[in-house]
Amino acid sequence: MTLAEKQTVNAALLASGAPISQMNTVRKHLSRVKGGQLAAAAHPARMLALMISDVPGDDPAFIGSGPTVGDASTPADARAVLERWQVAVPDAVTAALAGGSGVVPPGDARLSGVTNVIYAAPSQSLEAATGMARGMGCEVRSLGAELEGEAREVAAAQAAEALRVRAGRKPGDPPLLLLSGGELTVTRRGAGVGGPNAEFCLALALALDGAPGIHAIACDTDGVDGAAEVAGAVIGPWTLARARAGGIDAAAALAANDAHGFFAAVGGQVVTGPTLTNVNDFRAILLV
Repeated sequence: MTLAEKQTVNAALLASGAPISQMNTVRKHLSRVKGGQLAAAAHPARMLALMISDVPGDDPAFIGSGPTVGDASTPADARAVLERWQVAVPDAVTAALAGGSGVVPPGDARLSGVTNVIYAAPSQSLEAATGMARGMGCEVRSLGAELEGEAREVAAAQAAEALRVRAGRKPGDPPLLLLSGGELTVTRRGAGVGGPNAEFCLALALALDGAPGIHAIACDTDGVDGAAEVAGAVIGPWTLARARAGGIDAAAALAANDAHGFFAAVGGQVVTGPTLTNVNDFRAILLV
C-alpha cells in the first residue's frame, strides 16, 4: 500500500471513535516495524527501548504500537476492528489484511534480547499536579488516571460529579480539584475542527450550564489536540455567557465537532506549542 492509503486508514480510525488499543491493532498489521517487528529485524542484537507512555494502562505493547513488544493479535482481529467501527479502507489495505502479517507473537526468540523501560507515564503528570495543588491549599480527588470513552459522554459524567460535589460543599471549604487522565475519543459527526480535549471542555461547559465556582482545563500533554496545533481548552462560568454575547451557538458547535472553532471565538483555547513529550490527556476541574 502507499503512504497516502495508510494515512487514509489512520484518519478514518481517528474519526471513528475507536479506542487507542483497537486503532493500534490495525496499525500493527499495516506496518513492517510495529508489533515487535523492529526488534525482530535487529535480532540477535541487544536492544534497549526507552518508552514515554501515551496509552491508558501503560501497556508497552500499545506504546507506539509496540515496535519492540510481541503481540498475539492477527490480521483477522484488525479486520474485525475496521468492521466494528465501520471504517472504510482502500482496496490495497483490504488485500494486505487478507494475507499474513509480520507481527511477532509474544515469547518469540527474536524478542529475547530486548529490554523495555517506561520512563515517563500519564500518572506522573497527575501526581505532579496533585503535589502543586495541595501546596496551594487545594483538596485533590482523582476521577481515574486511565479513562477512555467518548469525550462528550465522559464530560457529562464528570459534570454531574462536579455538581454533586459542589452541592455538598460548605462555606470555608478549601478549593477542590478533580483530576483525571487517560485518552478520550471523538466520533466525528460534523465537519468542524476539534479534538477530544476541546470537545470534552465544550460538552462540560454545556452540562455545567454556567454553574458558579466551577472552572476546568483539558489538554493533550504533547500540545496538539486532534486536528489543530492547540493543546486544549479552559472553561469557566463565563464560557456560555460569552458565547451567547457573541452570537455563538455552543450546542451547534458540539454537534459539528467544532470545539476548536468555538474556543477560538470565545477566548478559551490553550496553546502551548510542542511540549516534546506525550503522556496522554490531562483534565482538571476546579471547584472554588
